[in-house]
Amino acid sequence: MVQQSLMETDTASSSEESSEGKLEKGDENVGRGNWSGRLDFLLSCIGYAVGLGNIWRFPYLCYQSGGGAFLIPYVIFLVLCGMPLFFLEISYGQFSSLSPVAVWKISPLFKGVGYGMVIVSGIVCVYYNIIITWTIYFFYHSLRAVLPWSTCDNQWNTQKCYIRGESINLTHSSVQSFLQFNASEVNTTIAPQPSGNVNETSNATKVTASEEFWQNEVLQITEGIEDLGVVRWELLICLAVAWTVIFLCLCKGVKSSGRVVYVTATFPYLVLIILFIRGVTLPGAGAGIYFYLVPKWEKLLTFQVWGDAAVQIFYSVGMAWGGLITMASFNKFNNNCYRDAMIVPLINCGTSVFAGLVIFSVLGFMSYETGVAIDKVVTQGPGLAFVVYPEAVARLPISPLWAVLFFLMLFAVGLDTQFGMFETMTSAFVDEFPELLKNRKVLFTAFFCFIEFLLGIPCVTQGGIYVLQIMDWYCATFSLMLLSLTECVVIAWIYGTDRFYKDIELMIGYQPCMWWKICWKFITPVTIAFVWLFSVTQLSPVKYGNYEYPNAAIVMGWMLGLASLLPIPICAIIAILREKGSLVDRIKKLVRHTEDWGPAVEKHRVRYLQTLQDSQESLDSVLCTLH
Repeated sequence: MVQQSLMETDTASSSEESSEGKLEKGDENVGRGNWSGRLDFLLSCIGYAVGLGNIWRFPYLCYQSGGGAFLIPYVIFLVLCGMPLFFLEISYGQFSSLSPVAVWKISPLFKGVGYGMVIVSGIVCVYYNIIITWTIYFFYHSLRAVLPWSTCDNQWNTQKCYIRGESINLTHSSVQSFLQFNASEVNTTIAPQPSGNVNETSNATKVTASEEFWQNEVLQITEGIEDLGVVRWELLICLAVAWTVIFLCLCKGVKSSGRVVYVTATFPYLVLIILFIRGVTLPGAGAGIYFYLVPKWEKLLTFQVWGDAAVQIFYSVGMAWGGLITMASFNKFNNNCYRDAMIVPLINCGTSVFAGLVIFSVLGFMSYETGVAIDKVVTQGPGLAFVVYPEAVARLPISPLWAVLFFLMLFAVGLDTQFGMFETMTSAFVDEFPELLKNRKVLFTAFFCFIEFLLGIPCVTQGGIYVLQIMDWYCATFSLMLLSLTECVVIAWIYGTDRFYKDIELMIGYQPCMWWKICWKFITPVTIAFVWLFSVTQLSPVKYGNYEYPNAAIVMGWMLGLASLLPIPICAIIAILREKGSLVDRIKKLVRHTEDWGPAVEKHRVRYLQTLQDSQESLDSVLCTLH
């Protein structure tokens, strides 16, 4: 069979080699397309991996989990889990030039893993764009001389409104948003925390101006999911703008997004540097940074810290979402994916630490200005991005300028991650149904944007935050880990690390060191299992502050969470039923790669088939010697 395939491909490759010079200057994979430049893929991966969680979750976790000491378990899990999985996904994505569903030609029995990745990305795309919607709304309100969340003179303010630090004689305890966002997730909790002095003659609860702007103007939140209220038309317009931007950036696939990432992937770093320079020059900044990084070594003795570090690595690097496979599939075959797999996770880690320096330098200033302890204002998730940090920025000279820069940065960071998830969905279906969709990708992209827009409308109602909370709480937790565990086991144990190493050698010209084999076969699966057990044991019924969801809403959440896992057994059963022979023979055939598995470009496929032939001849030689 290999010999016949070689003869068939020789003819095709001869005609392709005549135009090799032309292909080197343009697309190598003419039918599917490639990134326009070498940096396109690298910047896209950086933008995809560096998400909102780097800005508003990592700094809080670092402070809460031991400061500088937290970096020890964080780096350990980066090496044991993050980098091996990142390298694994971009390697077989680049080798096959296929997106997450079609790539499972490598082992058709597990094709449901690809569909699971697409479902997770599709669900997260819905509510991730709500974050971008909020960002656009805040950006719009930043374009004025006086920031609306800096005063208590607006129509949405109540008698409980106060400006932190203005009057220390008032009795108040601030109800802060304690909103958790896991790089790609938004776990939201509202917890009352004291933030001022107490007047013995009054028990009135005071709420900061920024908190009232968030709750009463942006969300206009209702009492619970039973009452969704009406659509917030301002947010609906912002949501439409967000999806229009996504469409314009992705309408031509990687040809358009590859150009956009030169701005969206680099601009956040420019803003972070500007904000850092401004932050460290403020009074109190040193205390904030010290508070953020000072090592608390005793924290390393707690299981919670190690579990948090593992979860943060898992979500921040972006494994098992399908985005890495999709972006790598547009690489040219000989791109040095090994180099990229070393660079991107390290940049992601460094960005998280640097973002913390920026955040806490300004929070230190806020503490200095108001006399409120830093641990009374620090929070995580959208609470940091849309309540605490805007409040701190409002105290700066020329505050609208810093607010505009901050929300532009959030917009760019969110947009990059959204690119990866959305392209995962569209490319998956185009690769799976090329005859129907290949020449209609622009129309298909517009259709998908419109569907995702409609699905996001419940999240921009007055009770939309409750819907968003359910989607995030259950959709991007335990299912992602099981998908990545299955992926790692299939590549390492069924396809085989030896064969996979030869595939990598065919692309980059040499085999990586043995460390990655050991990780893929033993260390990384065990680490993923540990992270999964930690997440499951920590997963409690969904809540929003003190509000407890009805049972029907919790059941809906579990159904959403299982939606990405159900394709694994369903696709396996369907594949088995379609095959012929005994059950054992069907399974044996389905776990092996298909005959058309391999490089998409013919000249590389010839080389790949030759390696298979050489391997078979070596095996035959060994068998003959034994006989």
